[in-house]
Amino acid sequence: MTMRGAHHRNVFVDDAADRSLAVELFDALRQASFDGVGITRESYSGRESAALDIVEAKARELGLETARDAGANLVVTLPGSEPDLPFLACGSHLDSVPQGGNFDGAAGVIAGLAVLARLKRDDITPRRTIKLFGLRGEESSRFGKAYMGSLALFGKLASEDLKVTDRDGRTLGECMRAVGADVARIERGEPLLDAGQVAAWIELHIEQGPVLLARELPLGIVTGIRGNVRHRAVQCIGEAGHSGAVPRWLRHDAVFAVAELMTHLDRHWRTLLERGRDVVVTSGVFGTDPAEHAIARIPGKVSFSFEVRSQSRETLEGFYDLFRSECNLIAEERGVEFVFDRRLESAPATMDVDWVGRLRKSARALGLPDEEIPSGAGHDAAVFANTGIPSALVFVRNENGSHNPKEAMNLGDFVAGIAVMRAAIEEAIQ
Repeated sequence: MTMRGAHHRNVFVDDAADRSLAVELFDALRQASFDGVGITRESYSGRESAALDIVEAKARELGLETARDAGANLVVTLPGSEPDLPFLACGSHLDSVPQGGNFDGAAGVIAGLAVLARLKRDDITPRRTIKLFGLRGEESSRFGKAYMGSLALFGKLASEDLKVTDRDGRTLGECMRAVGADVARIERGEPLLDAGQVAAWIELHIEQGPVLLARELPLGIVTGIRGNVRHRAVQCIGEAGHSGAVPRWLRHDAVFAVAELMTHLDRHWRTLLERGRDVVVTSGVFGTDPAEHAIARIPGKVSFSFEVRSQSRETLEGFYDLFRSECNLIAEERGVEFVFDRRLESAPATMDVDWVGRLRKSARALGLPDEEIPSGAGHDAAVFANTGIPSALVFVRNENGSHNPKEAMNLGDFVAGIAVMRAAIEEAIQ
């Protein structure tokens, strides 16, 4: 592994065409998606559709073939000389969280387009066809389910997922149908893409944490992606009462019950970390009902979300069991009840060893660092990998985290990431 501070013979040259394409498309996407605070391109929305239209128009301008598949994803194709060979796929998603940043997801789609555009411009016909996917529905913010677009591709989006509603009461199935997806096939669990026809999936994404920034590295090669187990909404039901009239021993206080639960989960989390386990735990939605708020009222109900992430399926299941056990104990001790909605999960994924090696080799040949890094956030690459498709993921350094308007990816780092991705792909399609 090339470590921080090592000397590189830098032969990477910032590509002006890649930079120009990036500036043009990122600016166009921002203009189409800015909501006054940040970028909003929610899954299966008009703004997400507009983003696909922007990329598709540019792809056509560059002389590339475009289409929409049965999942309403954008597919850009550079045909190979041996079209019967399984094709190489690249890309990422084009939706965002509400008031997010402009690089999350979109960077991977633009990077893939840059790779295809260079091959087309240089009049190079690859032996193996290359397809760029602009995927829909990767973010879980609207429907509580991640990877909707890529799961649908492989027949893994459950029919009950299609019935989940957003905050306006629209179901996922209705929203998918509205943008042109073949919901009947998706509901039957019919694959929209034959996994056997995909030779590999290569994705570029901004890092959504601070590791590359702290190590002063422009990019990293991902080795694995954390999976997760979630509940979108858990309710703790206690008993409302007068704050001055009910003594502690007769209370069924939902706030103190959930506060105790969170304290116990944090203690378990710390213990697992001390034992060397990979795990993160979050409750990102938490609150009492505003309609019942009063200083002098004992809260009778608290709603909260639960999420645990790990690269280990065993750790995920073990922590989830701890979570349910703690809920049972606290319910008994405090006289409350925990009510759970449907459990959601995304499996952890390991990136393909050969592709990790190919990407590291490409980085070294360009005089760039080849640091390996795990991914704490989820990505479509996990779905492809768990479908049996060799998959790889390149991270590009990004300041200020992600899922917020302050995402700050340096264009020089981005162009370097494209160069590494391009070199690895060109080697694989010969």
